[in-house]
Amino acid sequence: MEQEPQYDAIVVGTGISGGWAAKELCEKGLKTLVLERGRMVTHIDDYTTANDDPWDYELKGEPSRSEIAEQPKQHRTGYVTDKAHRHFFVNDLKHPYNETKRFDWIRGYHVGGRSLMWGRQSYRLCDFDFDANKKDGIAVDWPVRYKDIAPWYDKVEEFIGVSGEKLGLEQLPDGQFLPPMELNCVEDHLKKNIAENYEDRLLTIGRTAHITGTKTFEGRMNCQYRNRCMRGCPFGAYFSSNSSTLPAAERTGNMTLRPNSIVHQVLYDDKTGKATGVEVIDTLTKEKMQFTAKVIFLCASAIASASILMQSKSERFPNGMGNDSGELGHNIMDHHFKAGAFGKYDGFKDKYFKGRRPNGIYIPRFRNIGGETDQKNFKRGYGYQGGASRSNWEETIAELGYGKELKEKILEPGGWRVGLMGFGECLPYHENKMSLDYNTLDEWGLPTITFDAEFKENELEMRKDMIKQAMDMLTKAGFTDIQPWDDIGAPGLGIHEMGTARMGKDPKTSVLNANNQVHAVPNVYVTDGAFMTSASCVNPSLTYMAFTARAADHAAKQIKNNA
Repeated sequence: MEQEPQYDAIVVGTGISGGWAAKELCEKGLKTLVLERGRMVTHIDDYTTANDDPWDYELKGEPSRSEIAEQPKQHRTGYVTDKAHRHFFVNDLKHPYNETKRFDWIRGYHVGGRSLMWGRQSYRLCDFDFDANKKDGIAVDWPVRYKDIAPWYDKVEEFIGVSGEKLGLEQLPDGQFLPPMELNCVEDHLKKNIAENYEDRLLTIGRTAHITGTKTFEGRMNCQYRNRCMRGCPFGAYFSSNSSTLPAAERTGNMTLRPNSIVHQVLYDDKTGKATGVEVIDTLTKEKMQFTAKVIFLCASAIASASILMQSKSERFPNGMGNDSGELGHNIMDHHFKAGAFGKYDGFKDKYFKGRRPNGIYIPRFRNIGGETDQKNFKRGYGYQGGASRSNWEETIAELGYGKELKEKILEPGGWRVGLMGFGECLPYHENKMSLDYNTLDEWGLPTITFDAEFKENELEMRKDMIKQAMDMLTKAGFTDIQPWDDIGAPGLGIHEMGTARMGKDPKTSVLNANNQVHAVPNVYVTDGAFMTSASCVNPSLTYMAFTARAADHAAKQIKNNA
């Protein structure tokens, strides 16, 4: 086995968290090896479909039967149905996994990971979230509070660029925002009506990691409102590792980026009680090699990082590195969504909207935050995402017109429609878990992952309220033909998997400490979704970035002090 030179730091993964770890460690002067299991994707050059139109593809971009057969699990989610971006999602046959219960594991194996395809909604956790487990007597208490993370949220938002509106809400802390995107007329109507009818809720534009306004960002420019984000943005208008953090790391001269490198275990020295490096399989040659470093950052995603720790067995850790508590691989969480309502609005027929805004509306959490908001039937809360638009698909159905009449109808926009979709918190259940199957190996000889996780009664009760409140708000705002929506799907569908190596105060009940270090192996940090102790109801990527920046600062100081 080839032994490579030592680095100061190794970062595993190049997505949301890995890019930030690379940037922060390199900028602090650490010679950093960044390992990515997938292929190289170069910003701009490798966004090969960024300017394609539907007519550039057969079947208007719909996948063929053979393409669906390569991505059967991901195709069932609806995320990979377009040829313009399906190449950024893995081949399910080449990268198999197992399901005791259905789990929609959405993956992108390439430099930049899912930072190229993420939804870009960027919200802070709040004190309600960090206090939740302790207050409810569920799982374990977070070892940090909002005040510990607030300055790191500031740092991340300033760098990535988040457009949004300040609201002054305790349950949705304000941040360092660029100018908000605009609501359209129907969304503004709904906003005003909610303000008139409710004292406990409001509507705002989504807080999204897109550049707006006059502030300059190196190598990036303002959003062009093309809404082709999942193909990769050649303007760098939305935040991705490829356009932002990895170039920043590269500029330092301290980064060595190695794609096509599967990290499958962290190496451990029983004498020092520390990790010494990682073992890697080259995806192309199948060659094994080892890289050594003073500190290791696992940022491969909640499932992949937990898998690496579980495979990292030694005499000290027979059940996986850092698994003294037995919690490694447990407590899988994801947001449950697709519950709410749709409606039509018979008005504003002389109004339309400009561009394709890559963002929607947001109604922040208004349940279980004290006083009359507290509910008896479920714990925690939810927010709504959604939006309004005009559509004309009905008028283009062949049976509804033909010839000159059809052409005129196609040019005439349809009526206004609105949708409110709830995003709810899932509780951390110990029995929601992943395990390794050593009897079913992948093509690199590594164990495949088996999922055994589900949503439970608390989530189901919450969904009833999501639907009822959405219908009530639309009814009071004068919408018609209001239809409830409830399509719970399965964990993984929200693409916010987390919790597999949770933080905590006690090594007997958690995997990581308050600094994202493995309790028993302090030079191993885990800063992707694995560290989450509870899920909140907001999109978590901003939180991953803030915790990563904070952990990198801690690690750099530890190395400087020879700790």
